Amino acid sequence: MPPTDRYVIRFAAEPPQETLPYGRWADTLRSWFLEAVAAIDPGEEELGETGEVVWFPDRSYGGRTYVPATARTANGFELFGYVSFGDGPGGAPENFAAHADFTSETADANPDWQIDLNEEVVGRWRGHNGRSADMTLIWGIPLVKNGAIVTAELADLAVDQCELVDYRFTLIAPDAYRSDFLDVKLFSATGEELARESLYVEDDEDEDADAE
Repeated sequence: MPPTDRYVIRFAAEPPQETLPYGRWADTLRSWFLEAVAAIDPGEEELGETGEVVWFPDRSYGGRTYVPATARTANGFELFGYVSFGDGPGGAPENFAAHADFTSETADANPDWQIDLNEEVVGRWRGHNGRSADMTLIWGIPLVKNGAIVTAELADLAVDQCELVDYRFTLIAPDAYRSDFLDVKLFSATGEELARESLYVEDDEDEDADAE
């Protein structure tokens, strides 16, 4: 094959290795996630009590495993974040860390969404001529039926993919590289594209202001 002009890191993360968390393992992860939730500065908002934590498939990159999560609160906000850890002796998890944030933008209030996405930058990859990409953890739930696999594509180049687990997915992919931004696409088992969402959301209000 000839050399490519799309030199960018692809399929860098290990595919999911475990089932979705349950039992004592889920309890351990939940305690770390709730610590991160407690550290959120909500400003003037009252988040309310945290409800059931929904876990997403694990992905490992750069020596750490990431297990994303979401949860609704009693006051209608959505919490999102992840618990990460390294491998200790014998493969036992160690060096836990967690991150959490909240949003009032939920799928219930946005019927035009096709995929409910969350993302967080977890690292950086350096390419040619000083260009760099944001290595981004992405997790979510398709809002369109009959999906089987989700891909992350950068300028139509697939850079990661994940089979749906209980209709949830997790990706780790380079974003914001050479002025290109990720699209997340949902495919059926036969390869038909069913839905797509971009991580780059234009601010319509800013565009209207510029036009004026």
